[in-house]
Amino acid sequence: MAAPSEKHDVFQAIADPTRRKLLHMLAEEEMAVTVISGHFPMSRTAVSKHLRVLSDAGLVRERKVGRETRYRMDPDPLLELKRWLNYYERFWENKLTALKRFVENDEDDNGRAAEDTKI
Repeated sequence: MAAPSEKHDVFQAIADPTRRKLLHMLAEEEMAVTVISGHFPMSRTAVSKHLRVLSDAGLVRERKVGRETRYRMDPDPLLELKRWLNYYERFWENKLTALKRFVENDEDDNGRAAEDTKI
């Protein structure tokens, strides 16, 4: 975890599988930390630390209801991640297009499709 004064970015926040699971849960409904903790094999304090990282990145919002703090996901910061992934998606698309061309057009000397030959 980062120092208390250090803010976390979206990439750091989603790097951990526990935090990704938290986001998945909180996308469906607002939950109290006591309810959230019941879904994980760790202490409530550990869950709270994960929630703090998500909150620092702006991915989770807190709301006081009486003495209870409830958390919900805020998807807006994920747009940064989406933009980053969209940039690199063109490389995946190029590779998939090249593979498709290879599979569809590659024939051996006997005129059989590449899928009929052994590699």
